[in-house]
Amino acid sequence: MAELISPRVLKGFRDFLPENEVLRRTLIARLECVFRDYGFAPIDTPALELSEILLGKGGGETEKQVYRFNDNGGRDIALRFDLTVPFARFAAMHRDAVPLPFKRYHIGKVWRGENTQKGRYREFTQCDFDTIGSSSAAADAEILLIMQAALTAAGAGNSTILINHRGVFNHFLEQKGVCGKLTDVLRAVDKIAKIGRDETGAILAELTNDKAAQSILSFIEITGGWDDALAAMTEMCGGPNAGLQRLDEISCFLRDSGVKNVFSLAPSITRGLDYYTGVVFETILNEIPSIGSVCSGGRYDNLTALYAKEPLSGVGASIGLDRLIAAEESLGRLPQQSPYAKCAIICVNEKHFGFYTKLASEFRAAGISCEAFNDQKKLTVQFMIAEKKGMRYVIIPSEEKSSEKKLTIRDITARKDTAELSFAEAVSLINGGGDKR
Repeated sequence: MAELISPRVLKGFRDFLPENEVLRRTLIARLECVFRDYGFAPIDTPALELSEILLGKGGGETEKQVYRFNDNGGRDIALRFDLTVPFARFAAMHRDAVPLPFKRYHIGKVWRGENTQKGRYREFTQCDFDTIGSSSAAADAEILLIMQAALTAAGAGNSTILINHRGVFNHFLEQKGVCGKLTDVLRAVDKIAKIGRDETGAILAELTNDKAAQSILSFIEITGGWDDALAAMTEMCGGPNAGLQRLDEISCFLRDSGVKNVFSLAPSITRGLDYYTGVVFETILNEIPSIGSVCSGGRYDNLTALYAKEPLSGVGASIGLDRLIAAEESLGRLPQQSPYAKCAIICVNEKHFGFYTKLASEFRAAGISCEAFNDQKKLTVQFMIAEKKGMRYVIIPSEEKSSEKKLTIRDITARKDTAELSFAEAVSLINGGGDKR
């Protein structure tokens, strides 16, 4: 006999049992409702792309995490590490097929070979929403408003959306003479929440000098209300600039929308990915900030320039579904929904299965999800199967192919039978004793 292969999955990858998958799909459905309500349309792209498409002219830190290999044809290909870069390629290819500005959402799996931790995996699901073809502050503000609406719909609780502008930070760094190391400084600052102030300061000092490092730390540690923080940033930048003006415009839109209190200026937010050029943002769940950002993004005005002579301005955000679920699990806020039907038709006689399916369809038409069991097993075995699926009721038909005054309802929880019920009486009993599925 051949040796059995031990069943297992790769580190950072997971199977999803029905109760986990129905939870994921429930949250995705809630998010999709928000995206569609705001006028965003769904798209999809391949999981595999040519490496040059995903990495462009140099992937930096991202390249170290990409799953990359040569296929059977010798092509250099890679698994997508996010949904934004494939969207840029999509936009360049299908520019004439979509209306501009184009508002899209895309929910799908991505892959990164990074260290695993709670809420962070190597295969995970992102929920992206972007607008391309508009460079307006209104497009930036709309993405921020959708972030807030989507997290509220998902049941994430109170959150704070932190906002900064790459252009403002770059202008400040240029004043400090750090022009040649902008990217390295941005990445160092992006890690401050993980590695702390002292280690970040040491890295900055190594990249620049002690004086410049202290100035950078002072800039990213600006706090206070929006207006006070914006004034402090303006002073440290030596006066107004285009990025600060954009932040002021966004502030006006958010104030007029009535939900400004969930947004905050945070000069320490830089985002580690190379393609951001304007506003950037991250989201902190106030009740569990240690989980990290569950929704982040920004403006990427030059991304499509890699694939087309006429680049498209873009702004968008991404919700990390797996991290969101981890956060809601920690807070005890996960939606409760069974992956199975509410009740089942017991198979008394396999020859009558056609009738059982018809009876099940009648229960479904009455608003009760209902499964017809396929196999004629002992009643106790079928009861156990129903109980394992979380069902409270099963319907036991008579030996005859008739539902009139011939149904018995078994309450599995109470271990009690109610016999000689009509179909209407059976529906009433089931509806009166549990959740709707």
